[in-house]
Formats: sequence, structure tokens, C-alpha cells
Amino acid sequence: MTYLYKAQNWQSQMSDLITSPEELLKELQLSPEDLLSGAILASQQFKLRVPRAFVGKMKLGDALDPLLLQVLPHHLELEEHAGFVTDPLGEEQANQLPGVLHKYKTRFLLTLTGACAIHCRYCFRRHFPYQENLPKNEDWLNIKTYLESQLDINEVILSGGDPLTLSNRKLALWIERLESLKQIKILRIHSRVPIVIPERIDVELISLLKNSRLRIILVIHSNHPAELDNLTCSKLAHLAKHNILVLNQAVLLKGVNDSAQTLVDLSYRLFEAQVLPYYLHVLDKVKGAHHFDLGAEKIDQIYKDVLASLPGYLVPKLVREVAGEKNKTPLFGVTTF
Repeated sequence: MTYLYKAQNWQSQMSDLITSPEELLKELQLSPEDLLSGAILASQQFKLRVPRAFVGKMKLGDALDPLLLQVLPHHLELEEHAGFVTDPLGEEQANQLPGVLHKYKTRFLLTLTGACAIHCRYCFRRHFPYQENLPKNEDWLNIKTYLESQLDINEVILSGGDPLTLSNRKLALWIERLESLKQIKILRIHSRVPIVIPERIDVELISLLKNSRLRIILVIHSNHPAELDNLTCSKLAHLAKHNILVLNQAVLLKGVNDSAQTLVDLSYRLFEAQVLPYYLHVLDKVKGAHHFDLGAEKIDQIYKDVLASLPGYLVPKLVREVAGEKNKTPLFGVTTF
């Protein structure tokens, strides 16, 4: 049996999130004291934040529900582990201007907001200094100048935080700015919002995206087939009807999706929603996420089984992002990650 919630428009859902471990456990009919005390301590460092729609996909009374494990703070986050750091991808060095991360030759990343609809406990930017890095309107001229000085850049990636927490009006403003630069051909939007608040895919957003001169790619983030209920799938499929390419990134997480069958089911469910699997990331070694980590041998076996079970077009690329590298690093067959 799953938790039930009352549907609202996406703006209301964004302002009515569950932010208290006590409330989350109560709604799911869970009350183990060891869960609560650890959750309270961990949430003091990285706050709990989860939409009720996403909680609605969780099973009542199941402390090991894979969706719950992604969002419930845990005392293990407070442990120190060698190699797990606050900036695992070296983004401080790539932070050229407020809001700007330039790590790849032809792609340029804009962090327009530090806000997310959901705080995933394994987030590689959980320690990122957003407030000092968010671009203001007056920063656009500097960003434009920088882009025009880097003529190899033909694609802009909107990231964050989560760019789909912004209003359609603000998104339209930034899209118009990017459209004014002839060198920019592709706009990629990375967002978890369509998975956790599917109502965000509204008529106004679709109109904005389909009418842009830029080739639009929406990269969503789903880790488990249980995240993809019928409403979510129908919203995602609607994007495809308007020539908006939708890809999925997942993160391989201990206790959440660390079985080949779960990943196979995820790929088939994505395909039903007209979404193509894109990347399967191994965990970025961010401080506070060690308990989600898997060994190289386990990862290799899982991926072998995925390859044996899926047609090639439904197999996500197994990768790790390495600080300072100019591309994602493929991992299949590598014995040490």
C-alpha cells in the first residue's frame, strides 16, 4: 500500500514540501527511533526536502523503500571517509563566472538556481556554494562575452539546483538570451522535477520549449522504476509528441537500484514513457554519501547482467565523472573505479 496525497498544481507542490523527518516518517507509518534520531542529526547539515507527490510513490511501513532511502537523512552521512570530499568533481576550478561551469570543450553549464524540489542524499552538489554563484540579470553581459570568446561552445546546459524550479517566465528570459547567440545550437535542461512533480510539465512549458529555435534536450533523473507511475510517464511521453528529446540519467546506489533486474525494469519503463536511457553514473564521492557506494566488482557484475538482458538501445552508458577530465569516463570492464 502506498501513501496517498492530494494533487495540486506544480507551484503549490513546490511550496508544500515535506521538510521534517518526523513528518515524513509519520506519513509513511514509520516510527523507529534509530531512524528518527539519525535523520534529525543529518538533516541539520543537509536539509530534508521532498515533494508529497514523490512520497506518494513510496510504500507505507517500508523503511527500506528505495525511494525513501534516496531522501531520508541518515546518521551515516555524518561519518568521515577517505576520498569522500565536498567538491568531488572539482567544480570550484571550473567556476569561471557566477553561474558558469565550463568543464567541456563544446558544452557550457549554467547554474541558474540553487533550489531543488528534492534533496537527494547522494547529491554531488550538496556542499556547493550556490548563493555566491547565482547569476543576476546584470551578469548576463559577462556571460555573453565569455561565450562569444569560446567559439567551440555550441551547447548550453541548464543545471542547478534544478532549472525547472524556476518560473516559465524566468526560463523564457534565459532561453531568449541564449537564442540571441548564433553559435548556440543546442539547449540541454537537466532536471529531476518531472520525476518528483510531474505536473511541472505544463502547457506553457511545452510551448516554450517546442517553439525555441534551439534543439531542446531534457535530461531527467530517475533511479528506480517505482518513480515512474502512470502520470509521470504520460507527462514525459507528451514531451516526445512535441519533438523534445528526453533522456534519463541514473545513479547506481547501494540499497536503491543495485540489481540488474531493477535497472532492466527501469530501462523498459523509461522506454514506455518514450525516454531513452543515457547514463548510469557510479556514485560521485561526495562527503556524506559513502553509505550508497558499491565496490567495483559488484558494479561490473551488475552491468554485465544488464548488457545481457537489454537491447543495446536501452542500455545506459556506465560512467564516472573525474575532476579535470574533458569527458565522462566509461567504466565497464574496469576493475578499479
